[in-house]
Amino acid sequence: MDESPAPRPPAGDWLSTPYLKFTREGAFGVCTLDRPEARNAMTPAMYFGIMYAVNHVGADPDLAGLLITGTGDVFAPGGDMGGGGSDNWLTFGAALGMDALPFDTLRQSAKPVVAAVNGLCQGGGLQIALCADMAVVSDRATFRVPELYRGIADTYYSQMLARLIGPVRTRDLMFTGRTLTAAEALDWGMVARVVPHDELADAAREVLAQCCRTAPGARAVIKSSLDNYLGLYDRIGMRSSLGAPESIEGFLAFKERRSPAWVHPQLRIEGRL
Repeated sequence: MDESPAPRPPAGDWLSTPYLKFTREGAFGVCTLDRPEARNAMTPAMYFGIMYAVNHVGADPDLAGLLITGTGDVFAPGGDMGGGGSDNWLTFGAALGMDALPFDTLRQSAKPVVAAVNGLCQGGGLQIALCADMAVVSDRATFRVPELYRGIADTYYSQMLARLIGPVRTRDLMFTGRTLTAAEALDWGMVARVVPHDELADAAREVLAQCCRTAPGARAVIKSSLDNYLGLYDRIGMRSSLGAPESIEGFLAFKERRSPAWVHPQLRIEGRL
C-alpha cells in the first residue's frame, strides 16, 4: 500500500501558478501578473491565486496591505479564452462559474488592496481594479468592457458600474465596447488617481501606505457601508448566460478572430470584436 503523502503546493508565498509573482516589500505584499507571452491573459489558476493573495496577506501579521500590478504594458486583459497556460487545471468556461474568482474577496478584504494599473485593463482585469480599495493608474492605461461581444451577460459589471458611473455611461461602455483612456476613466470616477507612467510604482505604494495608516476597525465599518451601497449582482442570471448558445458562439468567434454569428452580415468586421 502506497502511504506517500498527497501532493501539496510549495510552501511560503506560492500563489498556485507560475504566472503570479508574490514578493514582500517592507510592509506590503506585491502580487504581479507575469505572463508576458500571453499579455497577462488570466487562467483560472491566476484568478484563484489573486484571491489567495488577498487572504494570504490578510492572515500575515507582518504585512499591512496588498499591491496588485502587471508586467510590461498590460495590467490584465481578462480571462484566457484560448485555454492556454501550463497551469490550466480546468477549462476556462467551467471556471467562470466557480468561487475561485477574486472579486468578492477583494471587496471584503480586511487589509487595504491597491491596484497599480500599468497598462491595458479590461474584462476580469478591470473588475479586479474596480473591486480593489483604490486604483492608481498609469497615464498610459486603457479600459474596456467587452463581455457583451463574448455573449456574456456580466451582471457584476452592470450592477457595479451603474453605482460607480451611472446607467448612461454604463450603457456606453457595455453596449459599444468602447475603449476609455486613463483621463476619461478618472473623469468618470472609475479610478482614483492617474499619474505619469514612470511614477506609478511609487505613487501606488504611497497610496497604499496612507490607507494602511487608518484605523482598521473603523475602516472595516466604512468598507462594509460602501460594499452595501455597491450591492449584489444577479448571480443566477449571469451564471445561466455562461453556458448559453450566445456565450459559446462568443468564445468561438473570439478564438477564430471573427464577428459572432449574431452580428448582421453588413455590420461584421475583419478580426475579433
